[in-house]
Amino acid sequence: MNRLRIAVVGAHLTGQPLNHQLTDRDAVLIETTTTAAVYRMSALDTDPPKPGLVRVDPAEGSAFEVEVWEMAAEQFGTLVAGVPSPLCIGQVLLSDGTTVSGFLCEPFALDGAVDISGFGGWRAYLEGSARG
Repeated sequence: MNRLRIAVVGAHLTGQPLNHQLTDRDAVLIETTTTAAVYRMSALDTDPPKPGLVRVDPAEGSAFEVEVWEMAAEQFGTLVAGVPSPLCIGQVLLSDGTTVSGFLCEPFALDGAVDISGFGGWRAYLEGSARG
């Protein structure tokens, strides 16, 4: 069976509100790792809340926590078909130099969004903002 991998950075992470979209498709968590330090992350005004990951010049980039999941190609297709704008699926560069399909953000959505790159990931941002 053909299986594909996808990197998730926000609402699809384990314990987050959209993780069921992976587990309902019998996806398997392969690893928790980080992106290469070539991205910025912003908190988007979406429901449920999600981050927007965009690739930037390496001099301005940071690394972020990601989970890499694997699922059947047919299930991958149904997941990708349901991804709403401003999110999209593209190639995400991981810290080990490999690339995997993953959630990215269309740049227009960053206008007015809060840059949360200093947190190093969505979970850390949620924990930090909950502490106030």
